[in-house]
Amino acid sequence: MIELNIPPVLVYVVGAALLPLVGRGRVRRWFLVAVAVLGLVSAFTLKPQTSWVVPFSGFELVFLHADRLSLIMGYIFSFIGAAAILYGLDVVRENGEYICGLLYLGSALGAVFAGDFFTLYIFWEIMAFSSLGLVWYSRTERARNAGMRYILFHLFGGCAFLAGIVIHYMSTGSIAVGPVETGVGYFLLLMGIGVNTAFIPLHTWLPDAYPKATIAGAVFMSVYTTKTGVYVLARTFPGVEAVAYMGGVMALYGVIFALMQNDVRKLLSYHIVSQVGYMVAGIGIGTAIGIDGGIAHVFNHILYKALLFMCMGAVIYRTGRNNLTDLGGLARKMPVTMITCVIAALSISGVVGFNGYISKGMVIHAAEESHMHLLALALMLGSVGTFLSFLKLTYYTFFRRNEGIEAREAPLPMLIAMSVTAFFCVAIGVYPKMLYVILPYPEVAMEYRAYAPGHTAGTLELLLMTAFMFAALKVLIAPHERITYDIDYLYRKAGRGVIWFCEKPLMAFASAIDTDLRRLAGSFVWFSRNPAMASVVLLNATATRLGLMKPPAHAYGYRGEEKDDLSWEVPVKAIEEPRERLSIGTGILLVVIFFLLYLIVMLTHGWLA
Repeated sequence: MIELNIPPVLVYVVGAALLPLVGRGRVRRWFLVAVAVLGLVSAFTLKPQTSWVVPFSGFELVFLHADRLSLIMGYIFSFIGAAAILYGLDVVRENGEYICGLLYLGSALGAVFAGDFFTLYIFWEIMAFSSLGLVWYSRTERARNAGMRYILFHLFGGCAFLAGIVIHYMSTGSIAVGPVETGVGYFLLLMGIGVNTAFIPLHTWLPDAYPKATIAGAVFMSVYTTKTGVYVLARTFPGVEAVAYMGGVMALYGVIFALMQNDVRKLLSYHIVSQVGYMVAGIGIGTAIGIDGGIAHVFNHILYKALLFMCMGAVIYRTGRNNLTDLGGLARKMPVTMITCVIAALSISGVVGFNGYISKGMVIHAAEESHMHLLALALMLGSVGTFLSFLKLTYYTFFRRNEGIEAREAPLPMLIAMSVTAFFCVAIGVYPKMLYVILPYPEVAMEYRAYAPGHTAGTLELLLMTAFMFAALKVLIAPHERITYDIDYLYRKAGRGVIWFCEKPLMAFASAIDTDLRRLAGSFVWFSRNPAMASVVLLNATATRLGLMKPPAHAYGYRGEEKDDLSWEVPVKAIEEPRERLSIGTGILLVVIFFLLYLIVMLTHGWLA
């Protein structure tokens, strides 16, 4: 077998750099297929303990650290990347969109194979900016606004992540990716990872941006950012109980909001939040079976979630509709898309015989084994909500009557990508050992009995009850044209408040300070032109205000004929300066001397200490 033993990121970065040179025709198609194949080969031929270390300014930057955890991430990232590249061949028109996709895929692989925090941070930020292009290539105002909110979230997360890295390095002297000591750096790192992993309430960028991405771009985006976050979480915070319970909150929160959605890709986006919750829970449990379950769910989720975004992208591509209220009647018109979507829906719902059943069962088993019964209950309730959501999605997209809709089957590259991905969803569900052998703890995974009679019967019973619930509550959970407010409603309100504060009170205060400073500067200029006469004027004005002398009659007007000494008003005309003036240079010299004297007083009194 060919062994490249190079960081897979290089394949995709070089491919992105060369893509503009190949044009847009058939040559581009073959070039992209070649990049996808080379990326697969580079990932699948890596051996454990392979490394690339580059000395830099006293540090050792590790661009390739291959072990069982990074390798399984490399396998699934490169595989689904190849499927996404193939899927977009007939959809993506501009090379720039593919360049963003290749950089996004490459930087995600760079992050999972990074052996030090600084290398990880570099790829972490490239992921954020390259994925932004996949949103903005939709070229709509809603996409531009969502992309801006998306990048603001990730800039915040990236700053927290970098600050945590620096504090961790200062306290330990190590930049190797690994568990973090408790302290300020610990919480900043967790916050930075939490943004990418869609912790509640840091998740709102995901359902906001993903539905507005391009059709092919959404397939890329459904995979890399959140799963890279889960991978880094497994490296740095395994066995943290609070993280495990955050996973339970995510599982329930995401599924509740998914049930309320009408936009098909927004429904899928909320289910990313929910499904990532299972992964986070497994990592937080921290046992061998918990980490195996969390990483197995990463692997399986990437397959069925990318497949779901492919299927819904094909529906949008052929119908131009993205709301459930406008869809229906597509089962006969798009049969392959329908079959692959049903497979993906059964997989994400954890139906027996599909890959989601394997990994969900492992995480729930790990929670029960660790006596975290509340977490196990939350994960099981999340499964019920997930099955309800995808009964709703498949019924209203494909099986509800809608004679007025026009559509035809998706293009061949789309169908190939969807069919291959659907095959692996079934294959892993039927023969889970093909997944067990590549997990971080294969010997523990092999002992897990996914098809134990009690577990299988309990799962089937729960799914049947959920199906009856859907039939009974179909009217209540039917899609509606409505706006669903998430926590980002509060963020936007707070943001508008900050903008108002900056534009109104803050600008008024700044304007007042500016006016006063201009007056002060004008006074210094006036004083410097003729310091002698200015001093006389100031002394006279001060004495007048203190009542020590009367205002001169020739310079002020009076109220009527009464000669009341206290009734003088503002000057009728300005006091004329005498003709004898000091030179400007002399005036400036006097001002400088004044400031020097002031500085000497400050130094002698220790005001600068």
